[in-house]
Amino acid sequence: MTIDELRTEIDRLDAQLLRIFNQRAALALKIGELKKEAGLPIFDPSREKKIFQRMKDDNPGPLDEQAIVRLFERVIDESRRLERIMTERLV
Repeated sequence: MTIDELRTEIDRLDAQLLRIFNQRAALALKIGELKKEAGLPIFDPSREKKIFQRMKDDNPGPLDEQAIVRLFERVIDESRRLERIMTERLV
């Protein structure tokens, strides 16, 4: 494949990631609403640890475990931030 063809494939994957990130965020918002109703905290460290472990276990590479954890930390941080913003609006 040429560089342009590879970049086109990356662009296609980026578009998929964007859709998936937004789908995940929408689900996190729903969870945030349910947590608010139940009086539960937004931050659930045991859940996050399980996510990180599952992603490391399922990772086929070439990204190493630390890279996977860093990526998912960022995704989870943004989901948590969004949950906080949206649940504050529900007050």
